[in-house]
Amino acid sequence: MIVGIGVDIVDIPRFERTLERTPRLLERLFSPGERMLPPRSLAARYAAKEALIKALGGSDGVHWTEIEVTPEASGRPWFTLGGSTADVVASRGITAVHLSMSHDAGLATAYVVAESDASASAVAVVRPVRPAPTAPTAPAAPATPAAPAGPEETR
Repeated sequence: MIVGIGVDIVDIPRFERTLERTPRLLERLFSPGERMLPPRSLAARYAAKEALIKALGGSDGVHWTEIEVTPEASGRPWFTLGGSTADVVASRGITAVHLSMSHDAGLATAYVVAESDASASAVAVVRPVRPAPTAPTAPAAPATPAAPAGPEETR
């Protein structure tokens, strides 16, 4: 059962400028195995990590460098999770995470789907929908006729 989805898009030239201005971001956002990749690949991996956090419903207990995007032999991207990030995913009852990434025309995008077994008790399957609170209504003011439009207002 799908328990979360996330999508993110990154402007590659802007991301590259940000990395040039703040080189320490490489260490804070990427695993050692990812840091040597070209900017378009880093941007796609950043989008993937953001999309994963969205699919998880938040970043509590999640650490950027514990999320690594690794390709399978076929080239298909896959998340390799470690440390507390892997624990967070497991504690939320997530049993599978699907990732799709792409980059073209100066943009990188990623889409993540998180799945759980239907029997996983740690996952909220349905969130109750509460009606919006209603404010007390004041009596309606009497309608006044609209003034004719002046020359400036008719342009």
